[in-house]
Amino acid sequence: MSSIIEHFQTLTQIPHCSKLADRLLEFLVSFSKERGYKVEVDDVKNIFISKGTPTLCLQAHYDMVCMGKAPVLEIYMEDGWMKAKDASLGADNGMAIAMMMQLMDEGKELEFLLTSDEEVGLIGANKVAFELKSQYMLNLDSEDEAEVYIGCAGGVDITAQKQDTYIEGSGICYEVAVKGLVGGHSGVDIDKGIPSAIKVLAEYLYKHNVTQLASMYAGERRNSIPANAVAIVRSELRLESTDMVKVRELTEKPKVLSEGKKTIEMIDVFKHGVHAQNEEFGIPDVSINLAIITADEKGGLIIETSARAMDAEKLANISNETMIFFDAYGFEVKLEDKYPAWKPDISDFTRLVSEEMKSVFGKTKMMAIHAGLECGVIAEKYPAMKFASIGPTIRYPHSTREMVHLESVERTFEVLKKIIQSV
Repeated sequence: MSSIIEHFQTLTQIPHCSKLADRLLEFLVSFSKERGYKVEVDDVKNIFISKGTPTLCLQAHYDMVCMGKAPVLEIYMEDGWMKAKDASLGADNGMAIAMMMQLMDEGKELEFLLTSDEEVGLIGANKVAFELKSQYMLNLDSEDEAEVYIGCAGGVDITAQKQDTYIEGSGICYEVAVKGLVGGHSGVDIDKGIPSAIKVLAEYLYKHNVTQLASMYAGERRNSIPANAVAIVRSELRLESTDMVKVRELTEKPKVLSEGKKTIEMIDVFKHGVHAQNEEFGIPDVSINLAIITADEKGGLIIETSARAMDAEKLANISNETMIFFDAYGFEVKLEDKYPAWKPDISDFTRLVSEEMKSVFGKTKMMAIHAGLECGVIAEKYPAMKFASIGPTIRYPHSTREMVHLESVERTFEVLKKIIQSV
């Protein structure tokens, strides 16, 4: 087993879910200082590590999306892939951190920028203010070997909330549940045909003329395609289970939303998924993830979505359309955690990275990604710096199916070392 994989396995045993990564922060600070690196930590817990007078800064985030049993991770290997049993793995972006640790073991004169809470709104990247000296920044958060990423989507979270009234219901009470779907990344997987548990549930309720909604708890993370959704409803008609929807009769007689019918209809007609395709790069151009719905007497009705687009104008359009949609149903709507797109840019640096990629893999191509890399945010703060992004092959991030290809890790690290030697 390579030292990079050993480093990664160490990371998997240190909890680092978004907003709960202090133990990993402390570990990384100690690890770096023990190897003679200068370390700075800012108010939002970004970590800046440096040695010498380098021209290259490596960048990654150190939080992970915790799904399933995470952060308790049981790692195993299968057919050349590393996985975690019933949990997200955290290879996004932990494998990049493991590569950095290996480079620190080797004493490389580099800058390392490790950002906090990327998975919940690029919080760390938005606050970065270190005095970086490097001319170039290589982001290590991409997820396909042999590809050099030169642009990414921008995004914004759109939340809607209202306090509906509750009235007496009638008929039988049921729990209607969609559980254990595969889930996935709301950017890179949004065009993969992965079913949304929320949409499956809403389609069932609408099709079966359910109008009395007592409560709903659906979705896991704003940046994950929903894998689970549960509603408590009342119905005068008998409801039966299907292959994807499980129905259980309950003895309770809860009150129901006065506008339950309208709410179910709204969820059913909401256009979750890809809204437009980017033909140049063969990726989604505009999308929105209907991520989380919470409805009960205590908190009212809260809907959380995550929109993405490959340029600012399209992001503004999908945001406005979504706000108008929810406003028509009587919601208060707000935009949160907006981050800019990284406009595709071919430079001498991206060409160099591409050449080194081809020297190892025998092929390469420059790509953009329908996900929120931190390059767009950081580039606004350091306009003179040149950017590119690479990474090993990772499949199904932000889900319990997440896996990383081990050979790809080693070959991508070989590319990384060549880039370090060339800049």
